[in-house]
Amino acid sequence: MNQKNSKKSLKIITVIGLGYVGLPLALLASKRGYNVFGIDLNKEKIDLINKRISPIKDRKISQQLKELKITATSDFSCVKNASIIIICVPTPVYENHMPDLRPIEGACKSIVPFLKKGHLVVLESTVNPGVSEEVIIPILEKESGLKCGRDFYLAHCPERINPGDAKWDVENIPRVVGSYDKKGLKMAVDFYSSIISAPIKPMNSLKEAEAVKVVENSFRDINIAFVNELAMSFSCLGIDIVNVIEGASTKPFSFMAHFPGCGVGGHCIPVDPYYLIEYAKKNDFDHDFLSLARKINNYMPQFTVEQTIKALNESNIFINNAKVAVLGLSYKANIDDCRESPSFEIIKHLQKAGANVVSFDPFVLQKSTVKSLKEAVKGVKAVVIATAHKDFKKLTPKFFLENGVKVIVDGRNCLDKQKFIKAGIIYKGIGT
Repeated sequence: MNQKNSKKSLKIITVIGLGYVGLPLALLASKRGYNVFGIDLNKEKIDLINKRISPIKDRKISQQLKELKITATSDFSCVKNASIIIICVPTPVYENHMPDLRPIEGACKSIVPFLKKGHLVVLESTVNPGVSEEVIIPILEKESGLKCGRDFYLAHCPERINPGDAKWDVENIPRVVGSYDKKGLKMAVDFYSSIISAPIKPMNSLKEAEAVKVVENSFRDINIAFVNELAMSFSCLGIDIVNVIEGASTKPFSFMAHFPGCGVGGHCIPVDPYYLIEYAKKNDFDHDFLSLARKINNYMPQFTVEQTIKALNESNIFINNAKVAVLGLSYKANIDDCRESPSFEIIKHLQKAGANVVSFDPFVLQKSTVKSLKEAVKGVKAVVIATAHKDFKKLTPKFFLENGVKVIVDGRNCLDKQKFIKAGIIYKGIGT
């Protein structure tokens, strides 16, 4: 080990939350020579990690757990020996879309008994502007008697991770960092520079760093809403939205392709805009544009079911009591992450319409109602492709016809439309 790594190995960091964000970060820090403790409240997850078994279906993480050492625990006392404490807990929304900060508040209150002078606390969880200064600092200061910027330091480095992406991961995605004060900023930038092989951009404040992540995902949400609205329009006009987008993409500037689908899922895009909408509302501003994008994207599961009903009607089948298979439960292809997945909304709308629904996802068998693709399509009147898993994209018209399926609703436009229509299957995509 070189001298640089030898010095780093003496530093202890604690990562709170060992999910899709915290676990890869903890492993990367271990890879870079840090002594890493990971805190999680899920006992099963802790046991798996300490046995070097990944609780997440990810080949890279599974391999790294066999090669790198992190100590998983539910005991927050390990915080006292750390120099850096990184919070990576979920930041969901309530049913009414109001931000739910309880996981962050709980993590902060659990840190307090062990917080000491010189500690750097870094928030990676996505929050709206103002949370660090209005929620986190008051908790840490009041309960500990320490002063932020003098006794301990607080920084925000919003997580950037794309589960299932073979190219971009926690190690090579550029990051932004904001802090309460200059010393904390330098400490945070130095730490992330020591583990990440990509640029680290310092921001002028905590609020700027908080705003970055919300803006990134609101940008995507708005553009997806735009093409989703076009898809619904074009389905009435007889225009194939995918061909149109591919045509527009031939312009080498001023256009960025986004594609429609049966709904927006994941922990970020369907959640983050609400954080900004709500915070702005408290400060006397209404984000009409963001709110409209959320409304459009939230409607897509229902639109998908409407397409299913139309397709069944074309085959003289009523949705009531019809058996329908939903293929795919995770929010994106080839991963097991079901957070905010539109598949579950599709299932709810189908059941509300009277359908008898079965579901199957090879990556999420524990949430599937059947355990194989063959069982999923047995006796069904229609199939809804809700996730573009690689195995689903390979499915042929012959496979469905052999199993008596004559109606396909392709919620991800991932099948060859013309082949299915030519084979005599009633095919409906999202805007195709």
